Amino acid sequence: MPFSAADSPYPEDLWAWLEATSDRINASLIAIPHNSNISKGIMFDSVTLRGDAMDADYARKRQRWEPVVEITQIKGDSETHPSLSPEDGFADFETYTHYIQQKPEPYDPRPGDYVRSGLRTGLALEARIGENPFRFGLIGSTDAHTGLSSAEEPNFWGKMAKDSIPENKGPRTIAGGPTGWSMSASGLAAVWAENNTRGAILEAFARREVYASSGPRIRVRLFAGWNFEEADLEGFDPALGYARGVPMGGQLTRISGATESAPRFLVMALKDPESANLDRIQVVKGWIDSDGETHERVYDVVWSGDRSLNNGQLPEVGDTVNRRTGQTADTIGAPSLQALWQDPDFDPAQGAFYYARVLQIPTARHSLLDAIALGRAPASGYPQVIQERAYTSPIWYQP
Repeated sequence: MPFSAADSPYPEDLWAWLEATSDRINASLIAIPHNSNISKGIMFDSVTLRGDAMDADYARKRQRWEPVVEITQIKGDSETHPSLSPEDGFADFETYTHYIQQKPEPYDPRPGDYVRSGLRTGLALEARIGENPFRFGLIGSTDAHTGLSSAEEPNFWGKMAKDSIPENKGPRTIAGGPTGWSMSASGLAAVWAENNTRGAILEAFARREVYASSGPRIRVRLFAGWNFEEADLEGFDPALGYARGVPMGGQLTRISGATESAPRFLVMALKDPESANLDRIQVVKGWIDSDGETHERVYDVVWSGDRSLNNGQLPEVGDTVNRRTGQTADTIGAPSLQALWQDPDFDPAQGAFYYARVLQIPTARHSLLDAIALGRAPASGYPQVIQERAYTSPIWYQP
């Protein structure tokens, strides 16, 4: 029988069951937590759900049984929140402000709710207890209750069967509660596996060589190492990435001869052939300083068009979405982007994580497409266009 919250609400008890069951039936098992954005701060808290201090044993067990987490899905995006990342111009993406409860309660975003702040908390805990409980990879999921994994804006069948037609996506019976337009047409889990078998896919999850998409089938690679060169981007062979560095989900350590230079990141992205062009690739960095304080920064690494950075800011790519038809013109953006990037602020004594965020050019959100289908003005309070994206699993640098 499956282990459920009726057996215990505590993750440690689930992990114990997973360990006993995997030994008993000789199977590989993992658990994937989801919807951290509405966890009321407990998903990536600095203490256990029981309120106890985390120790190294707890951290190792969490790494083993929860190697990946869900960063985007129908009930919102869990990367970060504008109040937690005020300098990130793309932080307010598919923000979901509704808890799962009968009586509406004002949404209160907390660091324990979001992946980026959770990764930062992991660095702080590692400095204190010697292990990082939040060293996890990133995937997307749908969380639909329809049996349909429809993650594309023009083909979004809603979370519930009721939402499968635009007419039914309006306000619910609970005042102030979510609507069908509150939901996000998201997301997908992408896996870099050695072959297309259940065993190989599960192994990729275990080593965190996975990434998330908010819907489009964007292809993304990320490697980090000490000896990559610009020439390595030409006709890139993944075997070279594995030979000279580590892929997404991996760890880099401080090595002799590399203490004075920053690690080099190879990042490349290819658009979904049935979706829109790409706007830019960013690298999101989090680090811990000598005082034990954590920080974050977003770097624009490579972008489409002839734009240039101005005081560290990259101009917007533009917007070609036709509000009458919902169609997007690929007259801006690029079909592919790639770069070799080094951290200009690297400190070899500071632990850090890095992950790539790939942004598409703006496209029509399902709320706009529904309004067009219904022949009415778009519902207020919902964006008409969005910038779909992909998130790679992080690469961690350990001094």
